[in-house]
Amino acid sequence: MTRPRQQRITSVLVANRGEIAVRVIRTCREMGIRPIAVYTNADRGALHVQEADASYQVDNYLNVRGVTGAAKEAKADAIHPGYGFLAENAQFAAACARAGLIFIGPPASVIHTMGSKIAARQVAARAGIPVVPGTVAPLRNLGEGRRSAAKIGYPILLKAVAGGGGKGMRTVASSKDLAASYRLAEAEAKAAFGDSRLYVEKLLQRPHHIEVQILADHQGNVIHCFERECSVQRRHQKVIEETPSPFLKPATRQALCEAAIRFARAGKYRNAGTVEFLVEDNQPDRFYFLEMNTRIQVEHPITELVTGLDLVKTQILIAMGEPLPWRQEEISSRGHAIECRLYAENPFADFLPAPGRITTLAEPHGPGVRIDTGVVAGSTVPVDYDPILGKLSVWANTRPDAIARMQRALREYRIGGIVTNLAFHDRVLGHAAFRAGHYDTQFVPIHLKVLTAISTQELEQAMCVAAIVAGRREQQIPQVPTLPAPSSWGMAARQETLREGMDRRTGW
Repeated sequence: MTRPRQQRITSVLVANRGEIAVRVIRTCREMGIRPIAVYTNADRGALHVQEADASYQVDNYLNVRGVTGAAKEAKADAIHPGYGFLAENAQFAAACARAGLIFIGPPASVIHTMGSKIAARQVAARAGIPVVPGTVAPLRNLGEGRRSAAKIGYPILLKAVAGGGGKGMRTVASSKDLAASYRLAEAEAKAAFGDSRLYVEKLLQRPHHIEVQILADHQGNVIHCFERECSVQRRHQKVIEETPSPFLKPATRQALCEAAIRFARAGKYRNAGTVEFLVEDNQPDRFYFLEMNTRIQVEHPITELVTGLDLVKTQILIAMGEPLPWRQEEISSRGHAIECRLYAENPFADFLPAPGRITTLAEPHGPGVRIDTGVVAGSTVPVDYDPILGKLSVWANTRPDAIARMQRALREYRIGGIVTNLAFHDRVLGHAAFRAGHYDTQFVPIHLKVLTAISTQELEQAMCVAAIVAGRREQQIPQVPTLPAPSSWGMAARQETLREGMDRRTGW
């Protein structure tokens, strides 16, 4: 095993934007490390640029040469990739090494292996971890896809070999749908990852999506930081996560965490990462390896809340060559934490992105409430990028208390000028199935009508608000919005404005 020479990092360029860039910048500052930002023209006035000690413009966050060039110009020691963009790009990690920059993440060779869903499945099999039935090599053409699907049995998933985030993925219910789905998945995979290759995987009908956070240093130490339940998803992308999972039995939890460590060792993993599994709903002791994310996760705050660890700080320490400061038996999980991803999107119009300018912003506070944000009042949510605004996370002693705290915080959030998914989150947390912990990855599709329903009373109130706003401006009454906030929020919360209007605490 090659161990890096321990070296001090004094400056870090954060090759990302939004809330994760702000998160890394603030940790760097606490560690006495100079934080440096990059930005595009669309992000010229963004919060992460304001927070950094220095900033450099690039034409694109995906431009390897531009980002590494900015790091060299800034005399940075290291690059933190955050998540998304170049975070899981093996060529970028290798370019950092060639430029003499410390890449705060795993080696390029590991990213390359884990970035291939096929290769990662092979690592899991070698480690004795069950994998979802499917092909063990990329499909060469549609004909091979037909033969593989017939052998595995419908329904199936077509998945991008280099995929993630639900891109390049298509559910295929029968053979008559395969050709069209194959073409769409191929095109989306090519556009998203520059790699059109696909493979076939058996579709588990009602699984739970469970992931295990791991940390691995260059001295060979690997520990887990317990699991996160990530089954509330729209279009195969997570929107609410919690820990511990309300579904897992203690024996299954232990088996999952041990499997994650075996996988990390088999893959020679380094730094922070997440091993993802599917657990069958009707057989809760049966689980399958899904994939590994070779970076910090969007949902890492809830792990930090229950363990007390700083995962980003630990990433930087590992990159310096330092050993993990804890043994496995020293890591414990206390209480319960939930995270809601906040997006500028309209859940009541098929989750369409809703970019725009934030006119007002007031965040909730109080015990056990954490905000990770990339925006302030006056920020513009551009059309160019994923419309995530930040994350709202809460901690409490028990799961019911955490749900109550999250709903309180959601209802206190004020975001003006744009449409958000705050009301959708509140409805999810208020749903009987979620409150009972009886939900899986099909929760949102199955209950979507209930989660986005609008009553006659709410429609009438929305029309009244529209009329009031229009009257104040001496303009024609604007079009009635698609959906106001839930009726349980009370009249004050239902009096949401249109985009050009008053304070609003949720999206329609």
